[in-house]
Amino acid sequence: MTKLRAQSAFLVFAMAGLSLMPGRTPRTQPSKAEAAHSRAPGVAAPVARPPIVGIAHIGLRTDDLAAARNFYGGVLGFQEPFTVDKPSGGLMLTYFKVNDHQFIEVFPELKNAIEDRLSHIAFETRDIQALRTYMAGRGLKVPPKLEPQLDGNLSFEVNDPDGHTVEFVQYIPGSLHSRNFGKFLPAARISERMIHLGVTVKDRQAADRFYRDILGFRETWHGGMTDARTDWVDMRVPEGTDWLEYMLNVKNPSPRSLGVMHHLALCVRSVEAAYQTLLKRGVSVPEKPQIGRDGRWQLSLYDPNLTRAELMEPKPVRQPCCSPILDP
Repeated sequence: MTKLRAQSAFLVFAMAGLSLMPGRTPRTQPSKAEAAHSRAPGVAAPVARPPIVGIAHIGLRTDDLAAARNFYGGVLGFQEPFTVDKPSGGLMLTYFKVNDHQFIEVFPELKNAIEDRLSHIAFETRDIQALRTYMAGRGLKVPPKLEPQLDGNLSFEVNDPDGHTVEFVQYIPGSLHSRNFGKFLPAARISERMIHLGVTVKDRQAADRFYRDILGFRETWHGGMTDARTDWVDMRVPEGTDWLEYMLNVKNPSPRSLGVMHHLALCVRSVEAAYQTLLKRGVSVPEKPQIGRDGRWQLSLYDPNLTRAELMEPKPVRQPCCSPILDP
């Protein structure tokens, strides 16, 4: 949704999951009485952070929309339920639906071979107005008020310490997304859930102050190429099971390596079965399934603009390196 706002208060990006998404059980909040008891007299009550329930979408740039449609629609089997045009005319973006609350948004706006393919990442909340107020109270720059975007939802954006655009969205009745709940969910899609997103992080402490201390994400695993280093940190959303993966120790990445780092991961019951499905579809898969350092089976695919789409099983099949994986 970066371009959305650049062109006049734009769209929103949504997806995560509420009751429809497995494992997204809200945490209990302190009662009003408890909060009042802990306050000093005359001090205003801090605004509680509303739930952040999961990944809503990832926004990606392309310079070849036909090729992107072939990959996300043909190879991965996701349907394209709707698009949004620019107010000035012409396509702004199209959506590929993973489930009712998760989408891959593709923007035909990639300008050159070295531009970052990642437009933004987005998380779903159940109370966007309260989240805006909460984040404003934590010193973050947020819009003065929220209005429906071009897709009918409410959303706003902030920048994380690494400059990534992070959007928060609430699905509103009557929006493009909510009007199509239960639709465009073919059995042929390779996955029914986006399990995590990866973004580069230069300063882990700064990222933790944003994602952990302000937003409530929590570490569930860390690991590296060797046992003596940490290259990845999994940070789970506070009221769900999806996670954001810090991609550390990335120095001057090429477009190819940046596409590896800025990635999406799709949950599959069996990587081997998904691999065989791809072969039956005539897809050339350059890599074979393998067990990652976190102990999970995984398979990496790449879209036409080099963004990695990782197929991943939800549970480890062997001991993860470096640290245990914490359960929700």
